[in-house]
Amino acid sequence: MKKTSHKNQRINGEVQRELSRIITMEIKDPRINPMTSVTDVIVTPDLKYCKAFISVLGDEESGRETIEGLKSATGYIRRELARSINLRNTPEITFVLDNSIEYGIEMSKKIDDVLKN
Repeated sequence: MKKTSHKNQRINGEVQRELSRIITMEIKDPRINPMTSVTDVIVTPDLKYCKAFISVLGDEESGRETIEGLKSATGYIRRELARSINLRNTPEITFVLDNSIEYGIEMSKKIDDVLKN
C-alpha cells in the first residue's frame, strides 16, 4: 500500500476541518443529526475524489438519514469547500457512514465484562 505524502496529509486535514465546519455550522437540513462529526477524509492525489467518513451519535436510522441529507447537500458542500480552500480541483465528495467509534465502545464493554469474570 502506498504511503500518503506530507502534502496529501495536509490537504486531507484541511478538507476534514472545512467539511466539519460546513456540516455543523452552515447546513440546516433537519435530516442531519446535530451530533455529526467527520472522523476522517481521504483525498486522492489528483484531487478529483474525496471520501469523507462520517460518525453520527445515535441509532442506525439517524445515521442513514444523516448520510441521505449530506448526499442531497453535496453540491452546496462542494461549492463552499471550493470557496474556503484554494485547490487546483475541488474534489467530488462521497460520504461514508463510519461505525468505528460504536464498534470500539462495544469491544471495550466486552473486554470489561471478560475482565470482571
